[in-house]
Amino acid sequence: MKSRSLNRRHPFAIFALLVLALVLTGGTYAFATKSNDAKAESSSSASDVESGQKLFAANCATCHGLQGQGTKSGPSLVGVGAASVDFQVGSGRMPMQMQGPQAMRKPPQFNDEQIKQLGAYVASLGPGPSVPTNEQLDYSKMSSEDIAEGGQIFRTNCAMCHNAAAAGGALTRGKFAPTLQGVSSKHIYEAMVTGPQNMPVFSDSNLSPEEKKKVIAFLKTSEEQGSPGGAKLGSLGPVSEGLFIWTAGLGVVIAFTIWLTSRSH
Repeated sequence: MKSRSLNRRHPFAIFALLVLALVLTGGTYAFATKSNDAKAESSSSASDVESGQKLFAANCATCHGLQGQGTKSGPSLVGVGAASVDFQVGSGRMPMQMQGPQAMRKPPQFNDEQIKQLGAYVASLGPGPSVPTNEQLDYSKMSSEDIAEGGQIFRTNCAMCHNAAAAGGALTRGKFAPTLQGVSSKHIYEAMVTGPQNMPVFSDSNLSPEEKKKVIAFLKTSEEQGSPGGAKLGSLGPVSEGLFIWTAGLGVVIAFTIWLTSRSH
């Protein structure tokens, strides 16, 4: 009994227990992640991966490497997932027309089937976020309270870059946060889970899938309502409004001065 008691009180016993707990926790997390990724990738066939690899080699490997490992011209794509491909290629940002501080949105170069194949190949390189399902994007059953909560989440996490009206805004060194008006629900969700360019990643531990859906509901509802208060003036707030008033007022003063001068003659 004494020997067992001494063993339990050994100074390395607590350290060993901590190591064992970390190993078990990490193993459980890795197993759960691989299970989820396996489910997400099960919809992609081997032919999709093969076709995607050919498209990748012809259009993406110059910058990202033949195995997606990355080069000096482009980052590694291992672990970015199909969601990143669907966002970047589906919005036309990739392939880039030219090197610059930020990839610009433009008409996509590939059709939906080709984008799916590219996503399947990149997803095969390493586990990452998958393309959201219709259920994750369906906000039709959201209540007004849910939409209001989505607005609060947006203002807390996104408005400092994208503007409170989601009209976008300037960042540093030629970069900018793009407008979210006219952006599809799928691309908004994918941007949140992948963090493209200057945007941070909002994982499910930061924002749950339900909270992401509420943000989308807020953005789409705001977009549908338009601008009931009149002209948007770029939705830049008091700066653009003040500039407009100053310019218009100054024009009126100049016109009135010219009129008075002409009357004196």
